[in-house]
Amino acid sequence: MAKRPNLLLIMADQLAPQVLPAYGHPRVQTPHLDRLAEHGVVFENAYCNFPLCAPARFSMLSGRLPSRIGAFDNAVEFPASVPTFHHYLRLAGYRTCLAGKMHFVGPDQLHGYEERVTTDVYPADFLWTPDWRLDDETWLEWYHDMSRVLEAGPHRRSVNVAYDDEVEFEAVRWLHEHADGGDDRPFALTVSFISPHDPYLPPPRWWERYHGVEIDPPRVGDIPLEERDPHSRRHWFLTGRHRAAVGEPDVLHMRRACYALTSYIDAKVGRLLETLGEVGAADDTLVVFTSDHGDSLGERGLFFKMSFFEWSVRVPLIVHAPFAFGPRRVRANVSHLDLFPTLLEAAGDGALPELAAPIDGRSLASLASGASGGAADWPDVVCAEYTAEGVRTPLLMVRKGPYKLIASPGDPPMLFDLDTDPHELEDLAAHPAVADVRAELEAVVAETWDVEALDRAVHESQSARRLVSAALDTGTRTPWDFQPMRDASRLYFRESGDIQASYSGTVR
Repeated sequence: MAKRPNLLLIMADQLAPQVLPAYGHPRVQTPHLDRLAEHGVVFENAYCNFPLCAPARFSMLSGRLPSRIGAFDNAVEFPASVPTFHHYLRLAGYRTCLAGKMHFVGPDQLHGYEERVTTDVYPADFLWTPDWRLDDETWLEWYHDMSRVLEAGPHRRSVNVAYDDEVEFEAVRWLHEHADGGDDRPFALTVSFISPHDPYLPPPRWWERYHGVEIDPPRVGDIPLEERDPHSRRHWFLTGRHRAAVGEPDVLHMRRACYALTSYIDAKVGRLLETLGEVGAADDTLVVFTSDHGDSLGERGLFFKMSFFEWSVRVPLIVHAPFAFGPRRVRANVSHLDLFPTLLEAAGDGALPELAAPIDGRSLASLASGASGGAADWPDVVCAEYTAEGVRTPLLMVRKGPYKLIASPGDPPMLFDLDTDPHELEDLAAHPAVADVRAELEAVVAETWDVEALDRAVHESQSARRLVSAALDTGTRTPWDFQPMRDASRLYFRESGDIQASYSGTVR
């Protein structure tokens, strides 16, 4: 078998692909991602499977729809018994490491990673459990609100920037130490940043990159509350729109801050790619760049994520592996579920290992290689779901070909033709000319989900977690948050008695 490639998965948080030049944005400055896209495979219609942080990530790592593993929201445990592709990579002889955010909830804070070099940025407990018993106009004090928009702008040192600087430092250090440490295993390193996630507080030097740059307003302006679809109306209250007025200057200011943070993350991508070159791994490392979900950034008067409109649910997906795939752009509908088999095939010389549990994704290799028949054989269907804050019944999405169906037992369905209506302005659900399309997509919904059973499962999970959370906060509290461990006796010159040899050896 040929030498197995290293795997580097780089994740941003809450980054809409529409913001990137690789996806058509004319003003945002991302030179490193531009080069990665120029020489890699750009998936133009890639989706997360849940437009919220933790479920999106659990689904991606397991290759399964969130509801199949009970990933209902940002405060649900990711079961330790669910295989991730990192479990398989370890069994295949890879050294696996996580630097940065993955929003694991529960006592297992590794999920197949052999090492983890930073803590996480969010709580690992059940604190953020939603409550579907609440009405449609409830705002949660611990949730997003419009202060994130109104206070956007340059900031000397935000929590998110402090975290991302640590993630970059530890990831670069780990790459050097892997190269220096005599470990012959290929590596699978995940580097996961929290930027450009709100609050939008870029360092001043990145904010100044956009001085004099005309910031584009939302393509679709604010939609009055009374004209919104039911979920977008709930979204108004969920994000605190009723508590503070937001005007166009505020939105433009926020978008500039988000663009600045995107450039900040691009520089970190550049540093990681530079480090691959420094350690001699640039030519045999498969690099994936993606985000856990998008960000509405004021489109349709929506902010953050938690919806199935394109700016919220689509993600950037760039695969760079010149030794395997030439540069190309792929229009087929794909999702994060497809990364699981894709990376395992790359690690297994084109073959999947025997799987202990079924997965819902398909390998992207045929699309990425442009193989004859690859696109023709692709099912071109993406399924996604949302069962967290802002709904009281499951909200579901199916995209097949150009059509997208959004369905929920409590709401009228919505149907869009994204080829002719990319801004999702014309709801075709009641249009007789596409009745057969609607029926076809509704059949996919019925085949994919038992909606009544899912609804019951979410209610039961929330109830159990509320009780457990209250109990764990009573008396002595034992946190689940990950604590990186470092043995100071093995750092720098103390590991070896040979000081001269230590100058060129590992620094940990």
